[in-house]
Amino acid sequence: MLLVVDIGNTHVVMALHDGKTWVADWRIYSDQKKTSDEYFVVVDRMVNHEGFSPTDVDRAIICSVVPNLTRSFQKVVRTLSGIEPLMVSHDTAPGIKRETIPGELGYDLLANAVAVRHLYPKDNCVVLDFGTALTFTTVTKEGDLLGAAIAPGLITAVNSLFHNTAQIPQVMLKVPKHAIGRDSDESIRSGIMFGYVGLVKELIERIEAEVGAAVRVVATGGLSQTIAPLIARIDQVVPQLTLEGLRLIADHLK
Repeated sequence: MLLVVDIGNTHVVMALHDGKTWVADWRIYSDQKKTSDEYFVVVDRMVNHEGFSPTDVDRAIICSVVPNLTRSFQKVVRTLSGIEPLMVSHDTAPGIKRETIPGELGYDLLANAVAVRHLYPKDNCVVLDFGTALTFTTVTKEGDLLGAAIAPGLITAVNSLFHNTAQIPQVMLKVPKHAIGRDSDESIRSGIMFGYVGLVKELIERIEAEVGAAVRVVATGGLSQTIAPLIARIDQVVPQLTLEGLRLIADHLK
């Protein structure tokens, strides 16, 4: 089985693929204070709890945007399964022209681009990833990775309000009934949810103008399914898009 490890700024997402489908997945907080030994205990327990043995893992791939955690999880994989994990880099992107990849592009965005190229090889695509940051990654039907746009994620925006203003409460992000809120909770949810709808629409229009053609918009990430019904421009929501991109990269490298 393939073990995929996607290390983000807020969460580490791990999943097992048996060659046909995803059979298990887990999400834990990214904590740079934890040692590799502590992470090993967590990962080992999760794998066993799902009824699998570490010996079932014969391949692994790691995608990381947190350098301090990269080595920790390399050691975790080695200790868990006895194999050396593959590492995502700008040289490991099937379907994407290497010379078009921006030097500072995050590996998670690269995995998203690989996945949409596989799903929609005849379309210009934009991937919206609703994570710690809201990212827009644009890849053409020719395989050119044009670049990205990055905004604070929805939860990041709410947390910023909560931590930097005296009377703003912490709220759960769900779609409000009205744009004009009558209390703090509804007012914040309106500003964030409806405000981000406008942000997405504006950026998609500008991206299409720069590409000079229509784009297919694919959404992924934690809050994608919550906000997608408000955004008509989203053509499809693929919750496991990043994992699929990493699986494709691993298959390409084996």
